Amino acid sequence: MPTSDPPKAGSGSGAPAPSAKAGEAVIDRAFAVLRAFDAEHRALPLAGLVQRTGLPRSTALRLARKLTETGALERLDDGRYVIGLRLLEIASLAPRGHGLRAVAMPYLEDLFHVTHQHIVLAVRDGDAATLVERLSAHNASPALFRVGGRMPLTRTGVGLVLLAHAPAEVQEHVLERFEPGHSYDDVHTAENLRRVLAEVRRGGYAIGSQAGPQPHTTAAAPIRDADDVVAAVSVVAPSADFDAAIYVPAVRATARAISRAMNDIRQVG
Repeated sequence: MPTSDPPKAGSGSGAPAPSAKAGEAVIDRAFAVLRAFDAEHRALPLAGLVQRTGLPRSTALRLARKLTETGALERLDDGRYVIGLRLLEIASLAPRGHGLRAVAMPYLEDLFHVTHQHIVLAVRDGDAATLVERLSAHNASPALFRVGGRMPLTRTGVGLVLLAHAPAEVQEHVLERFEPGHSYDDVHTAENLRRVLAEVRRGGYAIGSQAGPQPHTTAAAPIRDADDVVAAVSVVAPSADFDAAIYVPAVRATARAISRAMNDIRQVG
């Protein structure tokens, strides 16, 4: 008795095979749900997810339930959703995040003990910087950014360093969209910013001050692997307390020490 071949995907027999495009759409929507959370929205009800993602309520509910099952989200007793610990576990594997932090932490702590000011470690992510670590004294001025948060490249010391060493297309993208008031007080135009970036590359560090709302000054320096700048470290202090003669050499020495440690680990590996 002849037997028939099993039905092929897309032949009309049985359920159709999901397309790659459909799978991409699901991933995009799931990430839209995760991106709905930020420092001001740490817990969201379903209605908040719908509002902040623009997804239909049924889609947002289905994705929230699935993300909760996987541990990417957690559901509180009052029905609101929060980011789950599973994401922290996965994020801890990111070499540009926690891997960098683990190597850099002893040197960041040394810099903190010298300055007793905010110490910031960041990497570039597209046209923004991501804060990997921050050390702050209990009586330090209020911090503007949280660990894991995104920071503007033109308004932070680490951002200026990362932008100065970014690919040319990234620099041009930022320069084309630069607006007055979106950098330190002595940077008023895109041409000002272009000159500042050249000075950062030439001098090996960035320094900038802002008069308000919290007057502060920062010094930042690049962290390098064998070929490229991969991160930046800075000290941020109230302008009245900022001592360039101490902070600039200290932050540059810290950046060099972290660079050496990272390259030593790669060579051993």
